[in-house]
Amino acid sequence: MLSLLLPVWAGDRPDRLRAAFVSTVDGQTRRPDEVVIVRDGPVGASLQETLDSLAATGPVPVKVLELPRNLGLGPALDAGLEACRHDLVARMDADDISLPHRFAVQLPLMESADLVGSGLLEIGTGLDDVVGRRTPPTDPADIVARARFADPFNHPTVVYRRELVRAVGGYGDFAVMEDYLLWAKMILAGARVANVAEPLVGYRVGAGAYARRGGWRQLRAELGLQRRFREIGFTTPAQYVRNVVVRGGYRLVPEAVRRRAYRRVIANYPARTRA
Repeated sequence: MLSLLLPVWAGDRPDRLRAAFVSTVDGQTRRPDEVVIVRDGPVGASLQETLDSLAATGPVPVKVLELPRNLGLGPALDAGLEACRHDLVARMDADDISLPHRFAVQLPLMESADLVGSGLLEIGTGLDDVVGRRTPPTDPADIVARARFADPFNHPTVVYRRELVRAVGGYGDFAVMEDYLLWAKMILAGARVANVAEPLVGYRVGAGAYARRGGWRQLRAELGLQRRFREIGFTTPAQYVRNVVVRGGYRLVPEAVRRRAYRRVIANYPARTRA
């Protein structure tokens, strides 16, 4: 049995929310058994109408958890996890598109795994407007090794075991990089990990996608994450220094350089690179 966890906030577009829902529920060859939508704070009238419509007309049970104020992605997802009825939980964002066979591919892998992600397509207006691709490592040892330097999972593509996520403390309130910290905690707890190289989700990227990956706010978040990794013993002192220099520097380079570096080094995994 599978729960779909989908957060929504005031900045989301009603048409894209509906497209995300339809692609990940109605359009799946193997549908989720329930949908938990977390409304992270108040939203506009049009978006609320869409939420009400999806809850009333969805082909599977839909629960809308309405948070009275915007808490941020991590706390909103933790609240949603508490509302999920099933141990297997799939993530989806409110402006992305799932390919029809996503869960038919991922769920069999969950029979022997705790966390399964996939590749994704970077899209503009839709799946017919592909502007990039992100291919993760697929070998479990490579996933674990890669995690010491870069996020080995594409967050909107993952399926995981709810009880293990809760056991390691969930996402927590770690803005910007809450998913990466969660994967680290799960790996330290012995999670069985896997990825499918095939893109199973279309991830919308706008004009400011790479600009948002840089700047002082991102640098502060990066340094906070690396300190946290050292505190929990996820990285060695040498890995910490490397990550601060390389990943920290990445946040401050010009956007054009950051775009090329992300596409060539971070988004597409170079086979058998370990440290």
